[in-house]
Amino acid sequence: MNNLWGGPGSILGLVLRMTQFTFAAGSIASMATTTNFFNLTAFCYLIASMGLQIIWSFLLALMDLFSLVRNQTLLNPVLVSLFVVGDWVTATLSLAAASASAGITVLYFHDLGHCHFGEECQKYQISVALAFLSWFSTSISSLVMFWLLAAR
Repeated sequence: MNNLWGGPGSILGLVLRMTQFTFAAGSIASMATTTNFFNLTAFCYLIASMGLQIIWSFLLALMDLFSLVRNQTLLNPVLVSLFVVGDWVTATLSLAAASASAGITVLYFHDLGHCHFGEECQKYQISVALAFLSWFSTSISSLVMFWLLAAR
């Protein structure tokens, strides 16, 4: 059970963390290049949530990289517990932010027809899609960490 796919200190774990980081950074970049994202609270919450996701994923990717270089294991039960809590918190925040932003995007831009800025509306949609992809990879990671903790 120590060699679980995507576990801490593995190459697949590092790839999973880098995909979380990349999708969250892409979501922020897409949203930040618009001119009016700060007018809607859900979009500001998305930026904050993805910022936290970037920090968390980057730190854990550094730990995975350090573990791979030094050939050490990161399967200490206390460390895995910390990973579980951090992944579940960031996954919950990411899902809430992506869902709120998706709801605002659909309501405001499609249902109410207030999307007169074609390129800007596409950037909002891309940002929300990347946020959901970041959440998806975070949820995979959190389930793997929970499985590792339960197996210990």
